[in-house]
Amino acid sequence: MKRYRIEAFENLVEAFQSLPSIGKKSAIRLAYHLVMEDGFNAMKLAHAIETGVNEVQRCRRCHNMSEDELCAICTDEQRDASILCIVQSARDILTIEESGEFNGVYYVLSRVEDLDAFHLRNAVENVQEVIFAFPPSIATDTMILYIEDKLEGLGLEFTKIAQGVPTGVDLENIDMLSLSRAMEARVKV
Repeated sequence: MKRYRIEAFENLVEAFQSLPSIGKKSAIRLAYHLVMEDGFNAMKLAHAIETGVNEVQRCRRCHNMSEDELCAICTDEQRDASILCIVQSARDILTIEESGEFNGVYYVLSRVEDLDAFHLRNAVENVQEVIFAFPPSIATDTMILYIEDKLEGLGLEFTKIAQGVPTGVDLENIDMLSLSRAMEARVKV
């Protein structure tokens, strides 16, 4: 029996499937919607993707996303440049900024292999506190120790974001590392 194929549609489905957290069913729904039901938004999406790929770059100072050589955070004189938050991705900056709880500056360091010690030392110029905002794991603890070692002797205070039990989650659903850290970092009531 001959298989019915629409190559252009299949290519679109495959493109969607290559994105994080998009499975085959979701990819088919998205592709069908754009191709058959909303051609205008499909073209708008295609244009936004093309523009984003061509215009968004890494900030040369902190590696955040930017349309310019320096991102809006690095050029904002209202930010507290004495506090540097090191994160694993520019997505983390978006999340922290959405909380509205941090007014310092950032440095993106995805992997310890990407660490340019000279560049990082320049990033901590005039910084008093370095906050590590990494997800809890043995690998990130190792990366924190490595960074602290590279910045030793600069008089910096090193802290990391609190970790533990999320609000509204039963203890039986908490991983052991988070539960252990929550017990260690308990606070007086």
